[in-house]
Amino acid sequence: MNWRAAAAIYRYEMARTARTVFQSIVSPVISTSLYFVVFGAAIGSRITEIDGVPYGAFIVPGLIMLTLLTQSITNASFGIYFPKFVGTIFEILSAPISYVEIVLGYVGAAATKSIVLGLIILATAGLFVPLRIAHPFWMLAFLLLTAVTFSLLGFIIGIWADGFEKLQVVPLLVITPLTFLGGSFYAISVLPPLWQTVTLFNPVVYLVSGFRWSFYGIADVGVGVSLAMTMLFLIAGMVTVWWIFRTGYKLKS
Repeated sequence: MNWRAAAAIYRYEMARTARTVFQSIVSPVISTSLYFVVFGAAIGSRITEIDGVPYGAFIVPGLIMLTLLTQSITNASFGIYFPKFVGTIFEILSAPISYVEIVLGYVGAAATKSIVLGLIILATAGLFVPLRIAHPFWMLAFLLLTAVTFSLLGFIIGIWADGFEKLQVVPLLVITPLTFLGGSFYAISVLPPLWQTVTLFNPVVYLVSGFRWSFYGIADVGVGVSLAMTMLFLIAGMVTVWWIFRTGYKLKS
């Protein structure tokens, strides 16, 4: 294992974030704050609380998860696609480094950026509503697992994409709608029985539910199921990346 090579890619990607701090950090925080203000003011005036939790505080885990999912995919996909686009990927391919180190470097950097962003949003939300974290260890665990899982998904998208427009297809047209329909801003129990069943086929439900449980001890599905599904998504991402390189896929293609 060439740890120095993986660390070099990791440091480069983190340095790129520092150079584009407004786009990478400030812009998502502002966008999430606007979500919070709009939903908290418009809906919070009509729904005072859900399961004993003030509505403004109830939506915080969902907002963090929305940002975490989209930013993890965007950071990882752009990180590996841009070298392909400008041709610097050949420098990486000619170095004594395996695909394992490449994945560790790019996915690790994307996950780190997403986790930092999620923690910043958490601190920002604390300025608007009183927050409590009932299970801080599990909160960090869900944050880490989700960031790594969707950074792997973003890495896969970056390898598959042959244009910048394809980098936005999954975050905008798939992940964002699934997050809005996954109980981020409401409890699944308020839906009619039929739609409760349909919603359980949405994978984001398990991520949001487990993450919200770590805050308030309430969940739409069992926390064990949420953790198991999160691990399943992570394993599926790892197997997919392994299969891509195992079948002889070349980054330069």
